[in-house]
Amino acid sequence: MATRHQVRQSIVSLLYAAQLNQENKDFINEFLDEKKIRNDQRKFTLDLYNGINEQLALLDEKINECLKEHKLDGVASIEKAILRLGAYEILFTSTQKAIIINEAIELAKEMAGDNAPKFINGVLDKINKEVQ
Repeated sequence: MATRHQVRQSIVSLLYAAQLNQENKDFINEFLDEKKIRNDQRKFTLDLYNGINEQLALLDEKINECLKEHKLDGVASIEKAILRLGAYEILFTSTQKAIIINEAIELAKEMAGDNAPKFINGVLDKINKEVQ
């Protein structure tokens, strides 16, 4: 069974694929099958993924409010996907905020550029402080 971390990795990958217009229902199901994400974890994955897509405009607005130098359009696609996942979890789930931010930092270390963990930590921390 997939861990929550593996689920989050998959969500970031699916969000990235969607940005590249390569996402569709068959692709999502095949991808989740390949990653062995099943049952409760599959539901968790799809709930997060669909929730992010439903709230995309709000998430992007919140993220843009926290960016200093440039807006979300100037952020690398993987980092954008990680930020959207983290922002969604902070705003719409009951998961502990420290866990959400830590997971996003770990995803950035694994999947994004060298400066990404610090950048993602800063943005998600600002979003978290706004909702407290």
